[in-house]
Amino acid sequence: MSTVTFDVEAVRARYSALRQPLAFFDGPGGTQVPDEVIDAVSRYYRESNANVSGSYETSRRTEALVTQARLTAGEFLGAGPDEVIFGANMTTLAFALTRTAGREWRKGDEIIVTKLDHDANVSPWLELAHDRELEVRFVDINDDTTLDLADLERQLTDRTRVVAFPVASNAVGTLSDVRRIVELAHDAGALAWADAVHYGPHGPIDVGDWGVDVLICSPYKFFGPHLGVAFGRTELLESWRPYKVRPAADTPLGHRFETGTLAHELLAGFVAAVEYIESISWESIQTHERTLGERLLAGLPDNVTLYGLPTMEGRVATFAFNVDGVPTREAATRLGHAGYAVWQGNYYAVEVMKRLGLEDGGGAVRAGIVHYNTADEVDGLLAAISALSG
Repeated sequence: MSTVTFDVEAVRARYSALRQPLAFFDGPGGTQVPDEVIDAVSRYYRESNANVSGSYETSRRTEALVTQARLTAGEFLGAGPDEVIFGANMTTLAFALTRTAGREWRKGDEIIVTKLDHDANVSPWLELAHDRELEVRFVDINDDTTLDLADLERQLTDRTRVVAFPVASNAVGTLSDVRRIVELAHDAGALAWADAVHYGPHGPIDVGDWGVDVLICSPYKFFGPHLGVAFGRTELLESWRPYKVRPAADTPLGHRFETGTLAHELLAGFVAAVEYIESISWESIQTHERTLGERLLAGLPDNVTLYGLPTMEGRVATFAFNVDGVPTREAATRLGHAGYAVWQGNYYAVEVMKRLGLEDGGGAVRAGIVHYNTADEVDGLLAAISALSG
């Protein structure tokens, strides 16, 4: 049992955004941002705003910031700083890097994705397959929304070039067995390509320990600014030919895959976001989220259908559900009017909704818990859900 002391009110005091009368359960779509992250972005504009490569002080400060951001990202991901790539967001990075990866692939080569994925880890491969005459295969999920690893193993062939998968589902919260997926992919001679966007606010990422070849995440999902961050294994990045303008530098290695001027102010916010997480600790975050998740699961009314695992084992605290007799959009709207920010629809998890039979029914309501949520907010949400069918 954890002995970590976690003061949620002290954490919430670091967020001006949490002082309004709205309980934020919309973290899966983007978390709130602590004041120190906002201050870091503003401070960059006030004190260091410049492009790199200039022979003057603010340019040198910006260069130092970019270096620090790479170091911070490397530590956050368990990677080397040269293996870090920054971009506009996960989706933009995914389209760029999938295109780069597939430059040398041939007609008939195979890509494996999953029915647990967000579409940002599916559509880039579908577009690449369309242009290069490749084949995309989908790994099924079990009825409990866990990945069917036996199906993955059956679908692997000597033509498989990549296995793309989510670390955690943005729709139903299910965790993937990352190490086993990586093992299966590598045994087949394929790349292991991870989408860690939804997992980012819920636990530590360690690309070295996991063995993935590529991983992409989004700081705005873990208390930072709108930005994308990717990891690429050194040997892989060295072997790829980047899409870039000719004068752009070839070092550090990850920089070869960054097009145009980086959003320096957002890098400042990213560094502050990682420092914020470190000031709380992953153990504190995970213990608090698990407690609240168990509280929500235990309190769901009988007229609620939950999609996904019924306990906190094998999942993060993201919950998709519908209320009997209440259309999804109406339920989300009424919860919003009651002061609870939830989401509804498919959240771009197209294949998950198809598999659950929700594609034509408006999807599901989604409530996501992160560490700044409170027990009182969970109890209030449960009461508001109960009142929907009253």
